[in-house]
Amino acid sequence: MPYYKHHVFFCTNQRSDGRASCQDHNAQEMRDYLKKKVKESGLAGPGGIRINNAGCLDRCGQGPVLVIYPEEAWYQYKTKEDIDEVFEQHIKNNQAVESLVV
Repeated sequence: MPYYKHHVFFCTNQRSDGRASCQDHNAQEMRDYLKKKVKESGLAGPGGIRINNAGCLDRCGQGPVLVIYPEEAWYQYKTKEDIDEVFEQHIKNNQAVESLVV
């Protein structure tokens, strides 16, 4: 049994050479938004959900991206509404959000 039901990693990388980066799209703000939702819902912690920053996940060209383990589900998001959809559909109901899959 995994330590967390879902472990979510947000690429929050900011490249210094001008190439596309997930942080160009407020990745840290979106990560903080989902972390707050998870905590407020009582789902955070061992046996539940963990939200983490990640360095470059090497998909910045498709970014901003997050990945959820253990499913290895990769999502692209643009808005808080996209994050809400990942929260409601994937995190709470274990269903992929097909419209956001990378």
